[in-house]
Amino acid sequence: MTEPAPDPARPLAGVRVVEISSFVAVPLAGMTLAQLGAEVLRVDPVGGAADYRRWPLTESGDSIYWAGLNKGKKSLAVDMRSGQGQALVARLIADAGVFITNVAGRQWHSYDVLRTDRPDLIHAEVSGRHDGGTGVDYTVNAAIGFPLVTGPPELSTPVNHVLPAWDVTCGIYTALSVVTALRHRDATGHGQQISIPLENVALATAGNLSLLTEAMINGTSRQRIGNAVYGTYGQNFTSSDGVSFMVVALTGRHFRDLNALTGTTESVAALSRSLDVDFSDEGERYRHREALGGLYAEWFSAHTGAEISAALSATSVLWERYQTFAETAADARVTDNPLFTELDQPRVGTHLAAGLPVSIDGVYPRAVPAPALGDDTDSVLGDWLSLDAARIDELRETGTVA
Repeated sequence: MTEPAPDPARPLAGVRVVEISSFVAVPLAGMTLAQLGAEVLRVDPVGGAADYRRWPLTESGDSIYWAGLNKGKKSLAVDMRSGQGQALVARLIADAGVFITNVAGRQWHSYDVLRTDRPDLIHAEVSGRHDGGTGVDYTVNAAIGFPLVTGPPELSTPVNHVLPAWDVTCGIYTALSVVTALRHRDATGHGQQISIPLENVALATAGNLSLLTEAMINGTSRQRIGNAVYGTYGQNFTSSDGVSFMVVALTGRHFRDLNALTGTTESVAALSRSLDVDFSDEGERYRHREALGGLYAEWFSAHTGAEISAALSATSVLWERYQTFAETAADARVTDNPLFTELDQPRVGTHLAAGLPVSIDGVYPRAVPAPALGDDTDSVLGDWLSLDAARIDELRETGTVA
């Protein structure tokens, strides 16, 4: 019989992963691997981990949040405080050969212990800080510097960003590390121990974006600039009917189009002469952003949001209207986007859900419903560990699995 051709949208088909996690980074990593075709088993304590009831909730109390980050996985609930439960999970990890976790510091599922049963184990652990201390996105972010450069210039208090950027970035780094470790194992037969401190993800990003290097080399620290874009021209404007827009002019063409649109070409040229600056230099556009913004604001405030949208659409200028999440959910960028497909998520309801935000050979891997806690007990213990129904019932009766 001819083997079916591999699905190009599921390049990790045949890979098994065990995940012990909560919150964002590792659940996102596991979901990403599942969307790429891996069989991912999330193992939780009986009753659920700390994120199982995290807001937002449905009216019946089910976590929309948990369902969103665990799509396409299998679920097993185990008493991981008991020796029998720990041994059961260790067997599952040995069978899978890939383990991801952000529940750090547990000796029983450490790399050194688990590799005795699976020498080629791929073990990826996300921790808080590089020195072994604890940390979450919001505490890590506070120590890096971003909250002190976020917000309007006149503000003197820190502003945390709503997006847990380091959790999200760390989740993608974790998935990438697993994929590269799988390639390494295929080539050498050896597993790998991977450690990813959340703090290091934030520090690396701040360094890569020159925020730390700027302080080291120039002896200066980035200042608050509100909604401006550092080093180039970008600013928010408001229409006559109260619609807010973000407008960015990265290139000379963008800048010229913005001037032409707003009828300020001659005014901008006069400003250039009076200041003795060359606005073809994006740095000069940034330095004099307030003066330029004052010229442009008059045009924006004299037109409605609809008029501004239509006018900007006919130019090269980079722009977008500010929207709420509710507006975005009803927007064509969601409703007409192949990234989103209708998903009937048990306990939550039917909605448009995002799959993997990457098209593979023209195909977006579709969203698959998240399980309920312990949904896959029988199938996982039977298929992965070859346990019979009597043995599974015995584990239930002892409270080892729920």
